Amino acid sequence: MKLTVYGADWCPDVKRSRALLDREGVEYSYVDVEADADAERRVRELQDGARRIPTIVWEDGTFLVEPSDEELSGRL
Repeated sequence: MKLTVYGADWCPDVKRSRALLDREGVEYSYVDVEADADAERRVRELQDGARRIPTIVWEDGTFLVEPSDEELSGRL
């Protein structure tokens, strides 16, 4: 399973989701949307112009936006 987590280091929801993935031993790539303009464009594309984080994208193109721990755990 390949995941990409789009977020920003200051965001508590991003920290929470990353902590859950770390606890579960899930490997993922982290991309800071504030440091990478292409990543921000990708997030906005997925969300019809919005920029809510975390946005977690699976290799099949499916994604979750601001998932609760329960939602994220259920998708894993």
